[in-house]
Amino acid sequence: MDKKRLSVVIIAKNEAELIGDCLQSAQWADEIILLDGGSTDATVHIAAQYNAKVFSHTEWQGYGKQRQIAQGHASGDYIFMIDADERITPELRASIEQVISAEIQQKQVYNCARRNYFLGRFMRYSGWYPDRVIRLYRNENYRYNDNLVHESLDYGDAQVIALQGDLIHLTCRDYFVFQRKQFNYAESWAHQSFQRGKTSSMMSAINHGFGAFIKTWLIRRGFLDGKHGFLLACINAQYTFNKYAALWALSQQEKRNQ
Repeated sequence: MDKKRLSVVIIAKNEAELIGDCLQSAQWADEIILLDGGSTDATVHIAAQYNAKVFSHTEWQGYGKQRQIAQGHASGDYIFMIDADERITPELRASIEQVISAEIQQKQVYNCARRNYFLGRFMRYSGWYPDRVIRLYRNENYRYNDNLVHESLDYGDAQVIALQGDLIHLTCRDYFVFQRKQFNYAESWAHQSFQRGKTSSMMSAINHGFGAFIKTWLIRRGFLDGKHGFLLACINAQYTFNKYAALWALSQQEKRNQ
């Protein structure tokens, strides 16, 4: 049986520090597609060194749209979507190759466990492991949704199959960079939710924030990750509070402008 072609697809902007190792881990794929969002560093140059097919789209419409555009440049039978701060392990590669070498299953998508790095260590609990994410799927059958942030694959009623092996994710190497990214995500989420007619109250923001702490620290056993787990629970609470507080602020701003 013929092996199907695999396209590894990446969206990136100013990822020169991380993109090389990501591309190195994907060199075995039939093609690598990198959609650049307007980098001013060496991202594009490094990608070219790894024989990636580089395209550009600088009109930012959100993560979901950017992934759709990137996938549109891919010619493989299967897509594996990856980010610049992620790396494919040998075990995961073997599992992916097994799928694309087998008979095509039209209504199946595939997820993998992410091993998330947080300020010097890989987390084992806190909802950060195994942290399964759908990344492998048929090119002609599925696309990402239009979400500005927290985008996901629209896979309908397809069966989700677990791949073996981990995807390494260098989630948080710098506290301040991570916090700035979290605030940007919260802002984008609030604007998206506001545009969809959602509202929030300050009490709702407080309750959601407290709930996020409990979920991370207790329900997802963040306490087993020690100090790192406690800090992550606090960050998740802060991020969740910021989302709903920002949504509340947008509602208040609209009322003032009426």
